[in-house]
Amino acid sequence: MKAAHRTLLLASSSSNSLPRPHSLSLDSFSEMGSASTSCVVAVTTLLLLLLALGASGQLQVGFYSKSCPSAESTVASVVRGFSDSDSAILPALLRLQFHDCFVRGCDASVLIKGGNNNAEVDNAKHQGLRGLDVIDSAKAQLESQCPGVVSCADIVVLAARDAVAFTGGPSFDVPTGRRDGKVSNVRDGDVLPDVHDSAQVLRSKFAASGLDDKDLVLLSSAHTVGTTACFFMQDRLYKYPLPGGGVGSDPSIPAGFLAELKSRCAPGDFNTRVPLDRGSERLFDTSILRNIRNGYAVIASDAALYNDTSTVDVVDSYSGLLSTIFGPYFRQDFAESMVKMGSIGVVTGTNGEVRKLCGKFN
Repeated sequence: MKAAHRTLLLASSSSNSLPRPHSLSLDSFSEMGSASTSCVVAVTTLLLLLLALGASGQLQVGFYSKSCPSAESTVASVVRGFSDSDSAILPALLRLQFHDCFVRGCDASVLIKGGNNNAEVDNAKHQGLRGLDVIDSAKAQLESQCPGVVSCADIVVLAARDAVAFTGGPSFDVPTGRRDGKVSNVRDGDVLPDVHDSAQVLRSKFAASGLDDKDLVLLSSAHTVGTTACFFMQDRLYKYPLPGGGVGSDPSIPAGFLAELKSRCAPGDFNTRVPLDRGSERLFDTSILRNIRNGYAVIASDAALYNDTSTVDVVDSYSGLLSTIFGPYFRQDFAESMVKMGSIGVVTGTNGEVRKLCGKFN
């Protein structure tokens, strides 16, 4: 490696740079001992917390340490209890946070149950959303312990954090102190990223929420666990617009993989579920990014990440030749993006409320 290339300047705010928030010499990786590595992690965590506090007003780690000391452990216990009987609930809780935070911010607006199909949750883009009963159960326990203290919006974020850890992902702190929003409209859900969106559209939607290309790749890598319904693959398998006219299968899908997907999802089959991370759907790892890089992405929005110059380098940094350098940071980087997503458009203080029931306004 030439001397001019030995030092990589890595900034998370730059969509075209490799994803680390430090300036590191490649030589330094071989010289770092466990103590210095811990120091780097500690400093990064501190910087992350300071950024979160600056961007999110009154949010802070341990917000309920005095007002409701058992808040976080209660949520974790409820999530664990549900997952013991239904392991699929864990990736569903992760998806629930994504769907809440991308619409009006992390304000629990997606939890409001409408009576006339006019609530946010009634939007078709929330189809198949699960985990609302987990949040309701945690809320009921917390109301018996600390009435009127813990918001539904915080429960959503805490439950997603715990779901990540329970699937083998990283354990990390999240700042709390959110309040619940007072608005929930069905059309608000239209802004959600869609499985059919191009990389450019996905980048635009993430940018509108203050998230960059690195966050897009990292949060999409949450597909390392969980499944998707064949409904979301029908167009890619059978109705994909072909260059010469007509429709067929997405030509970017390798022939063997295409046959595999078609064998699982017949035309018109909307309900069968298929693992999002081929061969590693139960383990939180970087396999999903390797699959994306090798053409084995199950859904179109994942495949799009390797067809755009702004995201391909990020995918490669965790799954390609540079993965020996940056791969070990994947879990920490994922946690940072989760915290960042959890800070989108939060409502704090007197600007919101703490609902008594998560499914209805006070």
